[in-house]
Amino acid sequence: MEQYLYQLKLKPELIAPENWTEKENGIVAEHFQRLQMFTEEGKVILAGRTTNDDETQFGIVIFEAETKEDAERFMLEDPAISEKIMEGTLFPYRVALIRKETFLEKN
Repeated sequence: MEQYLYQLKLKPELIAPENWTEKENGIVAEHFQRLQMFTEEGKVILAGRTTNDDETQFGIVIFEAETKEDAERFMLEDPAISEKIMEGTLFPYRVALIRKETFLEKN
């Protein structure tokens, strides 16, 4: 298995929270549920986002896939990307260090 990272960027018109509708909220809920499922299955290593609310904000997903094509398909099937509220950029990636105790285990 190879490791990959995809970066997620909101469409510019959705940076302002007042531009969100139930549709966008539903898509993000599906996006989160999908990532949660793949994290539990061991495919996703880490997922998260920056907490700033301006044009520099972004999210990342670090995951494993057999091939670059599989990685690209995984990214493109993310509801946030397939429903076009976010754009994704895929990178080959390698986790070099990871602490034993995770954030979630501490909290």
